[in-house]
Amino acid sequence: MFTVTCAKMVLCLNVILFLTLHLLPGMKSSMVNLINNGYDGIVIAINPSVPEDEKLIENIKEMVTEASTYLFHATKRRVYFRNVSILIPMTWKSKSEYFIPKQESYDQADVIVANPYLKYGDDPYTLQYGRCGEKGKYIHFTPNFLLTNNFHIYGSRGRVFVHEWAHLRWGIFDEYNVDQPFYISRKNTIEATRCSTHITGINVVFKKCPGGSCITSLCRRDSQTGLYEAKCTFLPKKSQTAKESIMFMPSLHSVTEFCTEKTHNTEAPNLQNKMCNGKSTWDVIMNSVDFQNTSPMTEMNPPTHPTFSLLKSKQRVVCLVLDKSGSMSAEDRLFQMNQAAELYLIQVIEKGSLVGMVTFDSVAEIQNHLTRITDDNVYQKITAKLPQVANGGTSICRGLKAGFQAIIHSDQSTSGSEIILLTDGEDNEINSCFEDVKRSGAIIHTIALGPSAAKELETLSNMTGGYRFFANKDITGLTNAFSRISSRSGSITQQAIQLESKALKITGRKRVNGTVPVDSTVGNDTFFVVTWTIQKPEIVLQDPKGKKYKTSDFKEDKLNIRSARLQIPGIAETGTWTYSLLNNHASSQMLTVTVTTRARSPTIPPVIATAHMSQHTAHYPSPMIVYAQVSQGFLPVLGISVIAIIETEDGHQVTLELWDNGAGADTVKNDGIYSRYFTDYYGNGRYSLKVHAQARNNTARLNLRQPQNKVLYVPGYVENGKIILNPPRPEVKDDLAKAKIEDFSRLTSGGSFTVSGAPPPGNHPSVFPPSKITDLEAKFKEDYIQLSWTAPGNVLDKGKANSYIIRISKSFMDRQEDFDNATLVNTSNLIPKEAGSKENFEFKPEHFRVENGTKFYISVQAINEANLISEVSHIVQAIKFIPLPEDSVHDLGTKISEITLAILGLPMIFSVF
Repeated sequence: MFTVTCAKMVLCLNVILFLTLHLLPGMKSSMVNLINNGYDGIVIAINPSVPEDEKLIENIKEMVTEASTYLFHATKRRVYFRNVSILIPMTWKSKSEYFIPKQESYDQADVIVANPYLKYGDDPYTLQYGRCGEKGKYIHFTPNFLLTNNFHIYGSRGRVFVHEWAHLRWGIFDEYNVDQPFYISRKNTIEATRCSTHITGINVVFKKCPGGSCITSLCRRDSQTGLYEAKCTFLPKKSQTAKESIMFMPSLHSVTEFCTEKTHNTEAPNLQNKMCNGKSTWDVIMNSVDFQNTSPMTEMNPPTHPTFSLLKSKQRVVCLVLDKSGSMSAEDRLFQMNQAAELYLIQVIEKGSLVGMVTFDSVAEIQNHLTRITDDNVYQKITAKLPQVANGGTSICRGLKAGFQAIIHSDQSTSGSEIILLTDGEDNEINSCFEDVKRSGAIIHTIALGPSAAKELETLSNMTGGYRFFANKDITGLTNAFSRISSRSGSITQQAIQLESKALKITGRKRVNGTVPVDSTVGNDTFFVVTWTIQKPEIVLQDPKGKKYKTSDFKEDKLNIRSARLQIPGIAETGTWTYSLLNNHASSQMLTVTVTTRARSPTIPPVIATAHMSQHTAHYPSPMIVYAQVSQGFLPVLGISVIAIIETEDGHQVTLELWDNGAGADTVKNDGIYSRYFTDYYGNGRYSLKVHAQARNNTARLNLRQPQNKVLYVPGYVENGKIILNPPRPEVKDDLAKAKIEDFSRLTSGGSFTVSGAPPPGNHPSVFPPSKITDLEAKFKEDYIQLSWTAPGNVLDKGKANSYIIRISKSFMDRQEDFDNATLVNTSNLIPKEAGSKENFEFKPEHFRVENGTKFYISVQAINEANLISEVSHIVQAIKFIPLPEDSVHDLGTKISEITLAILGLPMIFSVF
């Protein structure tokens, strides 16, 4: 074994453009703070479907307590866990030690405890899809992992938690690679992909165990690739001296540290090297915001154990705080607000919730104290109080205070309650109630209607962990916002799901037709809603079996808010529904179609789509990333069309097709996270995001493969001359019947974001280079090297690059440290393709002597028409390997004639050939 010294890569100057992006937090509102070396505000939430079990809570406490000490020493006495909240679901019994949560919710927890959908194992993992150094979304533990002794497989639960915390908090990646477990080092040895190389072990192939005895052999070289055969497995020795690394194998007792620049293995083909340009995990951690102003603690003793708060989720309490000031009479805003609020009350809010309503202008009035949603009569009682006249000024603080009063009047705590604040007006005194809002513990969701809504609205959402929305001129922006404010309890079978939300401008006497697929995961509580601006259209709706519903079947609201609604009796038929709308009026008018539904079955999770931007605020010229996650349970949904629509304050729209191809803005291929760079700034102000995810032509499928960014499942160890095997990993059978999904449609709001520093609309010189190439691959074919990668664009991942720079070197260190002085490959005949296309390029390394075993290290850059150059891609290796006759391929590694094998503690004998 040998040590690989990490050297810092020299990056292009234009990479500076990306630094702001990489350091900004994502949209998820974690409540974690690092104060005086201790992490406060960590939320671990248990899913409502998990059966009540006191042992689960005790094991969570033990895990975090152990993790705190391990983390403290791993970070060289810098950080530990001070206090943690465990969020107990409503489905569990109440106890005196359970307190009411404030802004803590399952939806925004740092750690979730939930059973997987379709049993694909209990590997702990972190949902992480940002750049190097960007925070993840959440850590997922299964109840079985927390209740079963898996120490020999993963390591202790405390160590596992620290491994996942590093993913979540600091945006670092794993140092193993299940797809490429071995590589050929620059010293021509076959090495296991790991960090550090000081971790020792043997490489073996396990064969079947007939009659109770297992036979294995040391790995042989594949005569075609020069690497080990496909089933070769690295088994570490139980007793090690290496302290690194937690991101490779924290289960080893000696491993207590992260890889540093001195111990980092830059050659290993793992995600950490690929995503972080060869930087060590410790270097990335030390560059994080957490560590920039945190010094090691000087006290001799480790800090005290973490404290735990047990919080039990309460029934949902929501108060609508609606603006009815004079400006709401403009552009039909009052009508639109009432249409959207009615939709929320009838179709979105979960049954059993407590709902109140406040209206405000210069003063505020409680229209309804909290009322439990039980049946249609309750809906009608609340909607009857929606405001019919708009006049007066705007006092947002009075509206909020009245909302708090409506909640308290009904003997409910404002802590953990939600307020939906909708306004179109400015208010110079909004800052005066910020402290009251903080003390209340309430969650404030804000909807800014039109371009003049108070600029401070987003501050209210940010400080309370609420959603933030911006709606412009047509009603769909409001209905999308209200539809997104569903339960945050984790019980997704209760949540309203939006299948369609479409605005249609129809000329006089004309008809428009459309379709909406209803898939088998939904169909409960399904509503079709049509709104109009002048006159009610003629409506025909037909289900997949041919049953028709006509205009008379749609109930028109008594409030005269130009809205008609049909609730499908029972469970909506699976398949394609068709609708036809005829504008009987002589003039053009705007019609909208909105379809909402809920899960068909409490045991089968529905397909869900969520969306957000990479940050709340963009400072030009910092690029942003649009993210959309499409999943069923925790399984990614692949092979679908995902379209993002971004709209500015003046109605200008940008449409982006999002990709899950592992290139450009997308870090991991086929993880169900669809993404794309957004650079089409059109002035400053608020922008809104909505995403439409559609499966067509039976192309959708589930990804049943284990997620990335997880602790390594260790198959076994070598101890005192014995191989101790762990139980084999549960096999995941690709059951195609379950993995396929029929056609579906989902529409979701991604909230709003704010742009500053952007030039006014118009043609501007490009300031963004092509995106970094992140999926470069290389191989020898006879005397030629074949390269393939996904084409970047002229502007990040949009358009076509102008040309490519490809450089090659025999020296890994030279290629890593000095890209510009490596040998330039002639690319004059390489014409870049459209972004997202597959590029293939073949060349002969003519300036080098090539013989059997010659290794080349290659990287690529792209240049756009403004001569802006992308970041250098990751380094790939191409080896000239001349296959040897099968009988001359020699075994590599220590020759062992006989080893004792133990499975689950039972000694057996096997031979090594």
